[in-house]
Amino acid sequence: MDQVTRTWLIYQLTGSSLQLGFVSAVRGIPLLLFGAIAGVVADRYGRKAQLVIAQVVNAILNVTLATLVLTHTVQPWHVYVTGFLAGTVQAFQQPARQVLINDLVGEKYLLNAISLNSAALNLSRSVGPALSGLLISGIGVDMSYYAQAFLYVVATVWTVQIKIPETRQATVSSIGSGTQSFFASTKEGFAYVIKNKLILALMVLGLAPMVLGMPFMSLMPMFAINVFGGGSEIQGLLLGMTGVGALLGALTIASLGRKQGSGKLMMIGAAGFGLSLILFSRSPVLWLAAVFILIGGFSNSSYTTQDQTIIQTLAPATLRGRVLGIYLLNRALTPFGSLLAGLLANFLGAPTAVMYMGLSCVLLVIGIRIFAPGIWHLDLEQYKKSQQANNGYS
Repeated sequence: MDQVTRTWLIYQLTGSSLQLGFVSAVRGIPLLLFGAIAGVVADRYGRKAQLVIAQVVNAILNVTLATLVLTHTVQPWHVYVTGFLAGTVQAFQQPARQVLINDLVGEKYLLNAISLNSAALNLSRSVGPALSGLLISGIGVDMSYYAQAFLYVVATVWTVQIKIPETRQATVSSIGSGTQSFFASTKEGFAYVIKNKLILALMVLGLAPMVLGMPFMSLMPMFAINVFGGGSEIQGLLLGMTGVGALLGALTIASLGRKQGSGKLMMIGAAGFGLSLILFSRSPVLWLAAVFILIGGFSNSSYTTQDQTIIQTLAPATLRGRVLGIYLLNRALTPFGSLLAGLLANFLGAPTAVMYMGLSCVLLVIGIRIFAPGIWHLDLEQYKKSQQANNGYS
């Protein structure tokens, strides 16, 4: 909902495609600055408390921005400041949420749990944009932000009730009570990623398409208004179709069982995402664009879900928060990709910009296939068995 509402609000206030990129990039600065640190916090301290605090602050930020809009005092700098603060909150929220999954279900059910969590998040991606578009067109931007604040309050009430098994809570306590300094803990996380070539390659595959391709979402107001001659309801429809495709992709991966850890499926999904963006950008009518954007959501979700599942499964429990904190830097850099997308759209137009973004994703996957062939042949189950036999990781 924030993706739709924030970009719509800034476009309403400024009418600038460049501002669409800037407002998304501002959210990425704190994610980049604090993402790795947040992973250390998740490893050393209470992940549940970290998540609760983040959700409460998010609710306060949404109420503040909604009130500024309601009282007709909102200025572009308000949108930027609250965006920066929301990005800071998100930086600490993401690794805490992801590692909490493992704390709750354990290794046995981790593969399906991550996939189902992704499905739940992608369901919100399909419902949220459509709901936000309806709220904006029906009763205004302010009501969209009030609704978001209410949802954060509900989420906080539910999160408070979560009970973490004592054995896994003890693991967090032991990490936090260690003698290792905060800086040393951060350094250890980066050292593990650099040392483990497979993890490093998976990080690149998870990072680059998110930066080069996903920022197409920040250009949706231009497609809605300039390409298809509509308004916020068209923007909500297109983003909603992305979410529906992403939900279907996550559910498909969750149903694959042992095949979830397939490098082939992961790379095909990444290439399919880029191809779908190219076809979307060339679509002359709305219904065809909606079909291709649905396929794009499906492909993106299928490869990112597998990528994160493999990384979280392979990372040691004591390093998992830090590894995910580094992995989730892809969310930090995506807004900077939005800035690049805004620049391209400003000079070339939104359709041409998205076409080049999709092409870059396809070329990246081809490059990884050539220079890191091990990912193509990756089988998670076989890899885990070999690691157990070697009593370590390579």
